[in-house]
Amino acid sequence: MSLESEAARRRTFAIISHPDAGKTTLTEKLLLYANAIHLAGSVKSRKAARHAVSDWMQMEKERGISVTSSVLQFEHMGSALNLLDTPGHADFSEDTFRTLAAVDSAVMLMDHAKGIEPRTLKLFEVCRLRGLPVITFMNKLDRSGLEPLALVDEIAHTLNLEIAPINWPVGMGKEFRGVVELATRELCLYEAGDHGQKKINVKRMPWDEAEETVGSSTYSRVSEELELIDGAGTAWDRRAFLSGKVSPVFWGSAMTNFGVDPLLTFLAKEAAPPAARVTEDGEEIDPHDTRFSGFVFKIQANMNPRHRDRIGFMRVVSGHFERGMDVIIGRNGETLRMAKPHSFMAQERSIVDEAWPGDIVGVYDSGHLRVGDTLAKGTSIRYAGIPQFAPEHFGRLRLKDPLKRKSLDTGLEQLAQEGVIQVFLRPDTGWQDPYLGAVGLLQFAVLEERLKNDYNVNAVFEPLQFRHARWVGGNPAGIAWLKARPSSYVLVSDRFGQPVVLAESVWGLNYATEEVPGLEFHTIQPMESP
Repeated sequence: MSLESEAARRRTFAIISHPDAGKTTLTEKLLLYANAIHLAGSVKSRKAARHAVSDWMQMEKERGISVTSSVLQFEHMGSALNLLDTPGHADFSEDTFRTLAAVDSAVMLMDHAKGIEPRTLKLFEVCRLRGLPVITFMNKLDRSGLEPLALVDEIAHTLNLEIAPINWPVGMGKEFRGVVELATRELCLYEAGDHGQKKINVKRMPWDEAEETVGSSTYSRVSEELELIDGAGTAWDRRAFLSGKVSPVFWGSAMTNFGVDPLLTFLAKEAAPPAARVTEDGEEIDPHDTRFSGFVFKIQANMNPRHRDRIGFMRVVSGHFERGMDVIIGRNGETLRMAKPHSFMAQERSIVDEAWPGDIVGVYDSGHLRVGDTLAKGTSIRYAGIPQFAPEHFGRLRLKDPLKRKSLDTGLEQLAQEGVIQVFLRPDTGWQDPYLGAVGLLQFAVLEERLKNDYNVNAVFEPLQFRHARWVGGNPAGIAWLKARPSSYVLVSDRFGQPVVLAESVWGLNYATEEVPGLEFHTIQPMESP
């Protein structure tokens, strides 16, 4: 095995979508068709007999939603795939944004009956900011939806993105007959498969011979659409795709298994290989660089509650990772031994002896690591930090049993390091009674659930009146000005010691910047401490 060949066969990607577009179902089907699992699960009901592999937390199983990113690693067609399943719900967008920092491409899943939804648009913009190539999968063709040409036009204009269909739908809903592969002009006939079982054979026929099968009117309409695509559409071009200019489009129905196999084949063959990453000093480190380096994009405590463990999820950027190697944490120069690295299938893990650029490795952590940390062998490297977003909801916890204060402090500290919640410390109370912030209200529900299940702490969430949080920068005189007006501004610090102001209105923040020249407020802050 060589570094070049192993890196070239890695495909690391995330699946993003608006809630209820079918993201976790598609994830399960990709695993099913890659023979990574033998029976697909369901997230449709809390009473489902079998839950999705990627939804391993108890809360996910009970509510039927994904609230944390999962790492799923498997082989297919000679490629090593690292699939990162992200939460679809907007309340857990921070976890998704951090995950997108660790992938090389993304599958944008859409419900073809709804088109581009707000959450889809926001996630796509994050992909664009990171320069990620995007593959589009139009889902739920077994139901009626928008006309294909109108939908493709909406995507092209709303996202300012060129669209290159790989296949094209023939009908929808009860009239859905399958898809035409544009490269071969073959009709792949639709036949609904059992949700949990893999469907092996798909019947095919030349499109020129399909009029009797699909009906004259459908045949005529689809033939016209195909001619229009040939004449005015964008042809598939891999270089344009890898540069983020073109999105290949697939059509299908994940629930009934149709269209999953072509998407999986495409991911294995054409998805983006590992990309280079730039350090804070401006150095571009290529995956083929023999120096090992990686960065931590997620920390998860208590994946195994019996062991109260803590795992840092590290994306390998360059070089060859080996079990037992010593690495240097770029933030503080500490040396850390990689004694028990793991690969993942959601909650299930196995010891890994080596890993290559693009791989996701689980690292046991006793509290040394933070999200955004860079790890490297023999040298100190710092990649750009992963951003933390200003929360929009605030509150505090009322502890039911005062004797559990130490357990509560431990839980809050660890869950804040995971990114479940943001903690803001007041000068007079510190960790004894911190303010808590979250991008979405459901994060507080997850916090209460995790404290109860993982730390045996019962606490009641009480909302606070704040509506805005901003990291304070610029003119140092601004800190004194804010402190002198405690009735209008509450000055706290994040867990890294950086000053943060909490306010009830944007007007107050604007007034402060007008009164103090050079005072700056920031809505985004790197999670790694400066």
